[in-house]
Amino acid sequence: MFVVFAATIICGMCLFTSCKQDNINLNEKIIGKWILAETNGNPTLTNNKYVITFTSNTKGYLSASLSSYTEISSFWGDHQEIDVDITGNMIKNTMVVNEHLTVVDEMIVTSITDTETKGDLKILWIVDDTVVRTVEESIRTVRVNEDYSNAILGTWEGQVTSDDDVYTDGQLHRWQFNADGTYVYFRHTDDGQWEDEVNAYANFFIDGTLLCMRWKNTGEDQKEHYEWWELESIQNGEMKWKGLRKHEDGSTFTASFGMTIVSDSKTQQ
Repeated sequence: MFVVFAATIICGMCLFTSCKQDNINLNEKIIGKWILAETNGNPTLTNNKYVITFTSNTKGYLSASLSSYTEISSFWGDHQEIDVDITGNMIKNTMVVNEHLTVVDEMIVTSITDTETKGDLKILWIVDDTVVRTVEESIRTVRVNEDYSNAILGTWEGQVTSDDDVYTDGQLHRWQFNADGTYVYFRHTDDGQWEDEVNAYANFFIDGTLLCMRWKNTGEDQKEHYEWWELESIQNGEMKWKGLRKHEDGSTFTASFGMTIVSDSKTQQ
């Protein structure tokens, strides 16, 4: 009776660790594309989202544009390769950002279905073999079935469709998304003309539903700017964006943008 009682207690203590690990087969379910949806029980702001794609049990890639960790490095990852190691219910992703910086994610998966994965994540930033930052958080990712990387190519015209937005002024705007990962942004002038904004550079990438843009103006303003959106849909010549933002007071809001196609050339350079 003592042995049975002890075994029951041990299994109860391990409910969310070893006893549960046996019921999670990550090798079968993890393959595919996932986007970060929730962090520590709260919806993740669009500017902090990333898309991770597991192409096999040992390889994958990550796409993200992050400027939150400027004390280490801003990160622009367009399908950045990662090494994957799966042991039990642990997923370890290792990404070599450059010759000095390596980022290691260690996630203990607590549940996984065909549509979502939950777990406890530990992120380590390693600079020249020294851990310079560690972040631990609980996350939820959801599976992404759409891929708008080709559908977005071309020139689109539209305006804000929500009350709040931190990037635009509510007037008409145009974006020309090119196949080489560059884009041209146009402003609608007071005399009704379209004027392209000359930038030192303007790049974008899209992975699944996550759209990330960055640009640097010419002239005195040498700051690098970032913008983040999620694509809700592209169909019948119409495109819809959304983005979860935060006000200065900490409250959140969802910005939305609606566009129609002007030109759908897939070969613009």
